[in-house]
Amino acid sequence: MSKKRKKRQEEEGNSEAWLLPYSDFLTLLLALFIVLFAMSSIDAQKFQKFSKVLNGVFVGGTSFFDYTKQTSGDDNSTSDTEKFLEQKKNDAQKNGDSTTNGSKSNSTTDASNGQGDAQLKETQQRINTYIAHNKLEGKFETSLTGEGLLITIRDNVLFDSGKAEVRKEDIKTAKALSNLLVMDPPRSIIVSGHTDNVPIHNSVFQSNWDLSVMRATNFLKIILENKNLNPKYFSAKGYGEYHPIASNDTQGGRAKNRRVEVLILPKNEKGNDW
Repeated sequence: MSKKRKKRQEEEGNSEAWLLPYSDFLTLLLALFIVLFAMSSIDAQKFQKFSKVLNGVFVGGTSFFDYTKQTSGDDNSTSDTEKFLEQKKNDAQKNGDSTTNGSKSNSTTDASNGQGDAQLKETQQRINTYIAHNKLEGKFETSLTGEGLLITIRDNVLFDSGKAEVRKEDIKTAKALSNLLVMDPPRSIIVSGHTDNVPIHNSVFQSNWDLSVMRATNFLKIILENKNLNPKYFSAKGYGEYHPIASNDTQGGRAKNRRVEVLILPKNEKGNDW
């Protein structure tokens, strides 16, 4: 009988052995739940509290249930969360205001650029009217480009072949154009000279570079005789034969390449000239 009683006691003891791994499994499952909950929480204080709980579970400190009793009476957790959400709401409103202000700023910039385009178009119309009135079609051309308002003048309108001095009978044309360049506010204006690819080499001009620069400079000097124009907004350039607009293989193409260009620059975003 003593042996049977002893065997029965051992079987009863072994029947409860599964509780230990089961409790460990529940503990790990609970720890996983805590981690997932903490990761989804937006409250930093709650995350810190649950981290302490998790640390206690794994290192054998205060049990989860004991720690819950310590923190269950914390009435500040809800209020802290509400404060956090309220702060997020205020930040979102501020960001919205910033976006609105940015849109207004962009609209202002676009309006400024649009006004600049309108001024250039108005100037182009006035120049085109002058061209038509004086029957200068084919000798004067205007076009609005990405760089600004471009006025192209054929060289035979102003200069004799191989010469850089504006003909006396054509000085009035240059002066008339200067009146059309008066703008309020003033714009930066570039006068550039261009030639064909026929070489030039004489006692006056060593190359087409020299000829193109002198033509632009002499034309600009006449323009600036207009006292309503401020010289600080003007500059002269010479490109020689290196900026052709037509083929130099034909006489007509070479004639188009011999030209003076007047480029009126647009306003930049800050309202200053480029």
